Amino acid sequence: MVSIIIDNDITLRSFATDDAEALFNKVNESRFHLSPWLDWINNTTKVEHSLKYIQDSLYELEMQEALHLGVFLNNKIIGGIGMHNWDKKTKRAQIGYWIGKDYEGKGIINKCLIRFIDFLFDKIGLNKIEIHFVPGNIRSVRVSERLGFKIEGIIRQSLQRNGFIEDHVITGLLKSEWQTLKQTKN
Repeated sequence: MVSIIIDNDITLRSFATDDAEALFNKVNESRFHLSPWLDWINNTTKVEHSLKYIQDSLYELEMQEALHLGVFLNNKIIGGIGMHNWDKKTKRAQIGYWIGKDYEGKGIINKCLIRFIDFLFDKIGLNKIEIHFVPGNIRSVRVSERLGFKIEGIIRQSLQRNGFIEDHVITGLLKSEWQTLKQTKN
């Protein structure tokens, strides 16, 4: 079980099987808001799908393949954050995140990502973190820019999402860049 305290109200923590219904409900409430950007939303149509996701995420944590955490505000699920495509040889992984519509634009994801990135560099030992998104996802563009990620490339028409072939933006952040960025902000 992984738990990262963000502040007095917000915690990132591993999902438990008991979270399945609350997770499904939060995804379902935000379905229209999230589905343009996340394909898995359309495949999450009942509580059992959320339970399977949680079981799979706990297995991936145990096998040290990935890390999927819930974003909890006062012990209520409001989103998710995770690390996947973990390449231990190059010490590189990709991160993803989502938040319920009613919590968007409040700086919660940014605050969570700062602590999550610290955790991935300092505790997991990563050297590079990537965020991938489609060009139309302006919120992810802004998140990556705010956190110091640099565009490393655009893979043209390489991603099928919601029945459309789209470009795929790859951004990256090196541990050394993160350390420099943090020093300049202090």
